[in-house]
Formats: sequence, structure tokens, C-alpha cells
Amino acid sequence: MAEQPVTVGQSNSGPRNAGQAGALTGGQTADRANPTTGSPGQAETIGPTIVKRNKALSVGPLKASATLGATLAFLGMHRSLPMLHGSQGCTAFGKIFFIQHFREPMPMQTTAMDQVSTIMGGDDAVVEGLATICKKHDPALIGLPTTGLVETQGADIKRAVRQFRSAHPECERVAVVPVASPDYSGCLETGFNAAVRALIDELVPKATAAGTRPGRRQRQVNVLVGSHLTTGDIEHLKDLLERFRLRPVVLPDIADALDGHLAESDYNALTIGGTPLDELATLGDAAATLVIGGSMAGAADLLAERTGVPDHRFPHLMGLDAMDRFIATLAEISAEPVPERIERQRSQLQDAMLDSHFALGQARIALAADADLLVGFTQLLASLGAETVAAVAPTNAPSLRAAVTSEIKIGDLEDLEQLARANGAEVLITNSHGVPTAERLGIPLLRAGFPQFDRVGGWQRQWIGYSGSRQTLFDLANILLGLHKGEIAPYRSRLKQWPEGERDGQAQDPHHGVAAA
Repeated sequence: MAEQPVTVGQSNSGPRNAGQAGALTGGQTADRANPTTGSPGQAETIGPTIVKRNKALSVGPLKASATLGATLAFLGMHRSLPMLHGSQGCTAFGKIFFIQHFREPMPMQTTAMDQVSTIMGGDDAVVEGLATICKKHDPALIGLPTTGLVETQGADIKRAVRQFRSAHPECERVAVVPVASPDYSGCLETGFNAAVRALIDELVPKATAAGTRPGRRQRQVNVLVGSHLTTGDIEHLKDLLERFRLRPVVLPDIADALDGHLAESDYNALTIGGTPLDELATLGDAAATLVIGGSMAGAADLLAERTGVPDHRFPHLMGLDAMDRFIATLAEISAEPVPERIERQRSQLQDAMLDSHFALGQARIALAADADLLVGFTQLLASLGAETVAAVAPTNAPSLRAAVTSEIKIGDLEDLEQLARANGAEVLITNSHGVPTAERLGIPLLRAGFPQFDRVGGWQRQWIGYSGSRQTLFDLANILLGLHKGEIAPYRSRLKQWPEGERDGQAQDPHHGVAAA
């Protein structure tokens, strides 16, 4: 098929600084990009109906906790060691999830709160734990996310860090970043955003104090990545920027730390790879900031306020329209033409859309994921004529307004199963916890999101970009083709002269249509 060049235009939200985007409530209309078509200047009703949780417990929990999200962000920093403030079981349970998902040992520690410290206070455990890690492992960064236990207790995590600094001045060179991330509030992506925001708050200097100036490093681009991006997604993202002769500084860079490579050195208790801390001091000199994921708005606002660097925000990078806006933005920032390789990938996606729309058109999909991933999938599916008939998110989020579906239930996998059965879903998309749900429904499952513990390599699957969207369409189309939906059985004439022994076998085969009596 003939290649079509990518045209340079404005990004989804354009460059902006903190405070320029006003919040919109359900039912309002706005003159903005259509989430389905991406065409600007069209007034529309904002968002699907959000159905809030109406039961007191979760049956088949969907969400991963905010504590895990914060820990994941810290694991994307170079020579980092997260220390979860809570009981030993809180850390052990989360560590199992990470090990099953990434198939790698996870550097994680805990303050190991017991019944005494839970009642009397755990500040001493924080001070002792930080001092031990500093003396034993000498990390560049210690992330200190809280759990539901200590947040319920009412612990002041920042006060404990101040006590540590006062008691152990010899550990001044080690950065300590505390973040409130209780299990009972939010989900994986909210904890991830909170940790990135805390990293910026603690380690990125203000432009006035550091003397940074936006655009001083003309080829450097800051990239804030959401928790929905896999290591494969981030690697592809960095490759795209490098093709435009840009230098990406990814925060946090889990692709460099958790990409499953064998290190030359022996076992290390710290992360190997990730974003170096000294790079954070240069964020204010970048030409622009790219923000991937609506959940990263809080961190993006703070970074823009600190540095004054203009940002370009994208809710996701799945599908033709979203990628066209992203590539146009890269061309604008770099003042470089779109590379031929990227134009070729775009034309390949267009061809894949033609090939797969026969299978995906009017397909009925059930989807459960965190907000950023859910929005990306619904818009990608809608672009091919598929319908998201059941959508469930673990927590409410402003970014859900961009989802292309009539209704989103804030709930769990039991809610997803009931909606999928009632609405006749044909394919289920969610993480590995959805395997029993798919089996009870009798429909196939496409695994996406966190965790994926029953497959090897799910953490490096690429979903974004022209090439990642293309493969996603192929996978979904093949699943639907396997259902034999709408197939017409071949006609077998009653007058056919059957060879000896073949007649009975053909008559028993339901796919051979009418056979002679």
C-alpha cells in the first residue's frame, strides 16, 4: 500500500504550564479534541456515565494498591532502594507481585512494624531502617512509601525523615523521598503519580535557585511516563525520540532498570539502571516536557511550576490519531522531518486497520484496567468500530471522561463479569486476575495491565506507537477470528457422491453444513 506522510500539527493539548487547564465536569461541553477522532474544534458532551461502587467489599479485586505504584516508580531510579513503611507482610505481598510479573529479584526493604510499634509509634523504625540501609548498601536514593497500616495509625512520615537527618548527618549524601501512598486510597497509577510528584518536589530544584533556563539544552526532552506503560513501551518511546535526534530524560525509567537484562556484576541490593539522580537537576534546561498518561497531571503541573519548561500532554499513545499528534509534536520540537522509518510504520498500521476491521467491526469487548490504559483501549477499539460494552476501573479518575464507552463502573472483577454477561461481551481484556472470570464467561482473554503472573514477558509487551497498535489489532482480530463469529458453513449437496467411509464423517462434522441423510 502507498505510504502516507505524517503531517506536522499541534499536539493534543499543546505546550502549556501549570494551571492553564481548567477542570471539566460531566455533562459540560468543550471545544477540544474529540477522544474518538482526535479532530479539534468539535463541541461534544464530556465523558461516559461513571457508576460508583455500591458494595462494601471487593469480590475478585481488580486494583493494585497505591503503595505498589509508588514502589514501582522508585524502582525506576538508578541505585534506588524502596523501603515500605508498614508491616513485613505488606512488603512481602507486594514483592511477590513484582517478582511474578517481572520474573526478577526485587530490591525492596521494610520497616517491619509489629504490634508494639503499631500502637506506640513507628518513627524509630523508620530512623533505624534508613540508617541501616545507608551504612550497608550506600544507595543514591531511598524511596519511603507508606502503607495503610501507618496511615491509619496517623504516622507523620516527613517528621520521621527529619529525625533521621538530625540523628545521622553522615548519611546526608543519600536522598530520601517520603510519599503517602496508603493501600485504601487510589490504585497503582495514583501511587505512581504521587511518587513521581514527590521525586520532583524533593530533588528537582526551582529554576530561580538552580539558574536553569528552558531550552538551554535544545535537544533534551523530559518525559514523564505513566504506570500503564510497559518497559517495551518506554524503550520504543526513547527510540522514537532518538530518531528525531532528541535526548530523552525519562522519569522514572523502569525500562532501564526492569528490562530483564543480565548484569555483569554480582547480585546488587540496589536497582541496576534507571534514571540517574544527577539528571533531575537538568530538567529545567530541557526544550520541552512530554507527559504520557492523564494520571501524571499532578506531577506534570509541579514540574512545569518548578522549571518553567513547556509541556505537551497525551492521554495515551495507542492508535493512529494519538500517534499522529505525538509524532507531529516531536517534529515541531526537534525541527526535524519525520523519519522514513516512522512513516513506514504509520502506513503499516493503516494497512493493519484495513485488514482487521472486518473482524473488529461491531465486536463486543469487556475491559477492566486503570484509567490511563482503559482510555487508550476504548479509543483504539472505537477507531475500528468495536464497542466496549463493559468497562470497569478500580478507582475514579478525571481522565476517565475521555473513554469511549457509555458507562464505566468503579468496581472489581465481579462487576466486570456481571456486566460482560449481561451485555454479551465476546472478548475480555484485563490482567491475569481475569483468567477465572474469562473461564466462567466462556470467552477469550487478552492480558493487559498489571500484574501478569501466568505469562512470561508480559512486562515487555509493546502496546503503544504505530507498531504496538498494529500488533494489538492483529492479536484482537485473531482472537475474534478464532470464535468463528458470523461464519457461514460450506454447503454440501445432498446429491454428492460420497466415497466409501467418508459420508458418515462428513455428516457428523457441524462445520460441513447439510449432509445427505
